Amino acid sequence: MDHILYWNSIALEANRRDFSNAPGISNPSPEQGGPTLSSRALAMVHLAMYDAHAGARNDPAKLPRYLTTVSAPSSGASPASAVAAAAHACLSALYPRQKQHFDAAYQAAGLSGAGIVEGHAFGLAVAAAILADRVNDPSASDSGYIASTLPGHHRPDPANPEQGYHAPFYGARSKGFSITKRHELDPPPALGSIEHEEAFKQVRGKGIASELMGVLPNNIEKRTSYETLIGLYWAYDGPRKIGTPPRLYNQIVREVAQTTINPATNRINDVDDNARLFAFVNAAMGDAGILAWDQKYIHDFWRPVLGIREYDASMGPSASTPSHVISNDCDPFWLPFGAPASNSGDRNFTPPFPAYPSGHATFGAAALHITRLFYGVPIKDRNPDTLFNGSFVSEELNGITHDNAGNVRPRHARFFPGGLGQMIVENSLSRIYLGVHWLFDGFVFDNLGNPDFTRNIGGVPLGLTIAEDIFTAGNFIAPIKSNVDPRA
Repeated sequence: MDHILYWNSIALEANRRDFSNAPGISNPSPEQGGPTLSSRALAMVHLAMYDAHAGARNDPAKLPRYLTTVSAPSSGASPASAVAAAAHACLSALYPRQKQHFDAAYQAAGLSGAGIVEGHAFGLAVAAAILADRVNDPSASDSGYIASTLPGHHRPDPANPEQGYHAPFYGARSKGFSITKRHELDPPPALGSIEHEEAFKQVRGKGIASELMGVLPNNIEKRTSYETLIGLYWAYDGPRKIGTPPRLYNQIVREVAQTTINPATNRINDVDDNARLFAFVNAAMGDAGILAWDQKYIHDFWRPVLGIREYDASMGPSASTPSHVISNDCDPFWLPFGAPASNSGDRNFTPPFPAYPSGHATFGAAALHITRLFYGVPIKDRNPDTLFNGSFVSEELNGITHDNAGNVRPRHARFFPGGLGQMIVENSLSRIYLGVHWLFDGFVFDNLGNPDFTRNIGGVPLGLTIAEDIFTAGNFIAPIKSNVDPRA
């Protein structure tokens, strides 16, 4: 058994369970709520798993350690036992309500043979060191945060006005996992600019609530059924029984790890490869959560639901120009199709944090591009690839998940001829079709209508930069510990 893949599956199940409001739990809110804390948790668990495996394998040239503060294990320590102890301890600390589930998973691992005791002791020491290293990370609390009421700035979803603000201080007050610097983005296109107006028109039609499509002007192109499918396919907006985007991207990487021959080795991954790959992927998403949220609250750009409803200068809490006639481009009653509240009866929603850059786009680009690099795609290569040869069924469209009206969605098996590169683009575009993001939150197009990743605008360029930074800093072998401190 590949112990990295085994405990990765347990960690992903922990994310799913954390958002499932399990019966009998007195406090049903997630323990690692939202994309920030869930990406942090997965990064911690997988870096602990990597270090436990690397230390027990004792081959620093091929498996250099992430932390140097834990003494080497006793000779003959079992890597499987070390990983099991590290993963179990980290998961139990991060998700204490699920400890019984982790205990059962540990027993089901069936550890046996020499070095079990030695490996277990080492794994516990690694977990303790990882947990101690991140003990001062900030929470996702919005206590003390004061939002702007000026046009262009983020405020709560009008359809969910009590939602608050997720993690306004998290990005600035977190240190890095494996990045070498705080990567910054250029500002989004200015209100009224040509790029903004094009994105405005696009999401007004492509992202509108289905029941409001009939009120769209004739010059606005509506969302198609296919675009609705794409929007839902990539959602994973923390709904019941599904969890958050970092879980989705791990699920995709699992498929690659188990089916794709790496040109560098001419074989499918072994356990050493998977220890390195999943450490890279989850460190990249841990840093994506930090840097995307840092940039979100620096630029503080509003979501389409406000930008479209308050397009006219007479609209909004800081309206500057009273009027008896509003612009034809303003729809005071516009609502998005919305991030889907799957497997519940709750309303669809706009996420409770600023739009720019898209977290989905940043996480997806960071995770999938660092996987591309791991499998030999050159740095700065933005072309399609052939790294995803099978099909993938999103849990949003698996024939089991139902929408908030109780309708079961069909099962959709989707394949990607352009590989992980195609996934990165489609994942970003999906947010427009839900009406929760502008195009430039993910990337912008060039004059030929192709994604332009050379401009430092949006979550995709940010995620690509994070992936290439971490991969090169780790000398293409494994992630190194970051020396990037919280923002001053």
